[in-house]
Amino acid sequence: MTWHLTRIWRYPIKGIGAEALDRVTLTAGLPLPGDRAWAVLEEGGDATEGWRSCRNFLRGAKGPSLMAVTARTEAGKIQLSHPDRPDIAIDPARDAAALFDWLAPIYPAERRAPAAIAKSPPEGMSDVPFASVSILNAASLRALGQKLGQDLDPLRFRGNLLVDGLAPWEEFDLVGKTLAIGDARLEIIEPITRCRATEANPATGQRDANTLAALNDGWGHQQFGVYAMVRIAGTITTTDTVTVQ
Repeated sequence: MTWHLTRIWRYPIKGIGAEALDRVTLTAGLPLPGDRAWAVLEEGGDATEGWRSCRNFLRGAKGPSLMAVTARTEAGKIQLSHPDRPDIAIDPARDAAALFDWLAPIYPAERRAPAAIAKSPPEGMSDVPFASVSILNAASLRALGQKLGQDLDPLRFRGNLLVDGLAPWEEFDLVGKTLAIGDARLEIIEPITRCRATEANPATGQRDANTLAALNDGWGHQQFGVYAMVRIAGTITTTDTVTVQ
């Protein structure tokens, strides 16, 4: 069966807002341009520069309503939308106070409050300390949905690329191999271990699926998707064929 790239997403602010793309140009050794370019540091978080662990930032595992935020980048600003909030357009370098006010009603009051907007290093601010591109397998998503008895939106897993045509869980067999997508070449590095963020429905921001228990019960792990690194630059589109090299 032929494999295809069917969806592309980036997340301009870590944990806050998914942005769909039709095409993107990848650079060797870097994440998707604009992906996790910013992150909202919580009070008491590590304020040093460079990559930091996800535990320092606001994210969906701590505040599931954040999973319902969508984003659109235009003219140097990030427009954020949420079903329970009016749209807002911000410049992350200047509009921290406005963003924090916007987030307040949809982030748990018992959690540490936002303290600053951190600019990410060139390798981005994903959950691993290297310039990752996360890849999801549509067949694995369907298998997990069948286990749970419900359809699952891939945005629960905040991947960058969704590939269809593989067998369920075949992505784990690709570790150490290279995928050719358009002009780009991506090396698969390791599986992604998941957290409670995946329990929240991206349409509502409410936890409605015990994804972690289903993964453990069905397959004995909490992994979904794989991290890759861009080894050869190139443009990819949602119509591209995906092959293993």
